Amino acid sequence: MTWFEALILGIVQGLTEFLPVSSSGHLEIGKHLLNVEATDSLGFTVAVHGATVLSTLIVFRKDIAALFAGLFKFKWNDETKYIAMIIISMLPIAIVGFTVKDSVEAIFQSPNIMLIVGCMLLLTALLLTFAYFRKSNARKIGFLDALIIGVAQTIAIMPGLSRSGTTIATGILLGNKKGEVARFSFLMVLTPIIGENLLDIMKSAPVSEAAAAGTTSVLPIVVGFIAAFAVGLLSCKWMVKLVREGKLIYFAVYCALVGVLAIAGSVL
Repeated sequence: MTWFEALILGIVQGLTEFLPVSSSGHLEIGKHLLNVEATDSLGFTVAVHGATVLSTLIVFRKDIAALFAGLFKFKWNDETKYIAMIIISMLPIAIVGFTVKDSVEAIFQSPNIMLIVGCMLLLTALLLTFAYFRKSNARKIGFLDALIIGVAQTIAIMPGLSRSGTTIATGILLGNKKGEVARFSFLMVLTPIIGENLLDIMKSAPVSEAAAAGTTSVLPIVVGFIAAFAVGLLSCKWMVKLVREGKLIYFAVYCALVGVLAIAGSVL
């Protein structure tokens, strides 16, 4: 992979990780168009995902600091309740990660991956459309809501099914406040992403000399990290604003168009 290809894929990762258009789906499309196997490089994958995690930590630094401040008071309060809901939301993805992770990863190696991505993008468009026409209630997220949103996040491991789009749409359809759903959606994914990357690193060690020879060099990894971080910082802030303003329908139209093109490209 060249530094320019890494730059493009880093931008794609940073932008689509937060916008409800599926980062995994767009990375697969990017691989197909650029004819590179960038996501097969463990170093590149960990770098760009780490970059988006870092951008999330910066955007929500005050919220995270407040949660930890409340947690270390060692009593049941709004902060400890919120952390408990985040933990509950992570249970479904943790179960899948420890049981059928290899089966899920096999989907990404399917010869029909573009067809799968296209169909899942159409499903994303459908969910965002339903959420757009659902009037949001002002109620806060509860424990049952957190579990259901966690299940939605687990289903969104399919390439082309947007994680942020699925979890945010699910929360809105449950009647939760739009801005609160967006905040919860971005905070709940931090630990699963970090945990998944750590597991991948441990599973891949020790790396054989043959495998090491085919890995991405340092420059593309650095370029990809910087691009994903910078773009992720902007898109995370932008996405929260768009959800509050109820403009998800634009992304529904975009996902539908890209989904149709991906399906057409897979069968032609």
